[in-house]
Amino acid sequence: MSIVLPGEQVPAQHVNLKLGPGLSQTSNASISSKSPSIVSTRAGTLNHSANKSRWWIESNSRRYVPSAQEPVIGVVTQRQGEGYRVDIGSAHYANLDGLAFEGATKRNKPNLKVGSLVYARVSLAHKDMEPELECFDAQTHKSEGFGELKSGFLVKCSMRMCRQYVIRNPGIYTFMNDNYDRLLDTNHFLLPLLGGLFPLEVAIGLNGRVWINSKEPKQVIAIARAIEATDPDGDGLDELGAKKLLERIDH
Repeated sequence: MSIVLPGEQVPAQHVNLKLGPGLSQTSNASISSKSPSIVSTRAGTLNHSANKSRWWIESNSRRYVPSAQEPVIGVVTQRQGEGYRVDIGSAHYANLDGLAFEGATKRNKPNLKVGSLVYARVSLAHKDMEPELECFDAQTHKSEGFGELKSGFLVKCSMRMCRQYVIRNPGIYTFMNDNYDRLLDTNHFLLPLLGGLFPLEVAIGLNGRVWINSKEPKQVIAIARAIEATDPDGDGLDELGAKKLLERIDH
């Protein structure tokens, strides 16, 4: 990781390169590689995935900047024509087509209400256009965990907190008896810790929103408080502190 400033060129190269928040591809080719150069659009810490296919800049911004292929949690604010307007915490509402769901047709598609939560993937992100969402995998057209989030509870936290979880397969993670049914590549302790205490479902949006669900309201409250307490922009509790917090809540 390194600190970069706006306008600084970034050495991001990969055959399947994906740019996240804070990075932009310019039309000017660099002299050495003769390929479009990547520059930063904000000040912050430069980060990349393990295989260096995805690059982004981490900053203390509190407003989400949409980036293509990122999983987000949104709130339906309006129905319009054949689709919906969705609040994802960005400067502009996102558009979600009614057909952007697995198996959806004009006669058979989800009937979302204002206030409904959806777990979606950003399909279009451009500075001059409103973002667009889809609730299926672009390659398989299967839901892959995306879609309406029923029941449960929405927790808001910092985007830095959400990005601490490097998600290999975005979707809804189900923890049962310290085991979970999807791959989670992370160095963060919180979800495995919570999953060892009680069953829960969780979906992580990179727009600073986490959806949680469990069997009992008391457990949902404990999960929400643990997420808020371990947020680096909050109390920033470590694993030991989180364990003590959960013990106090349990008693």
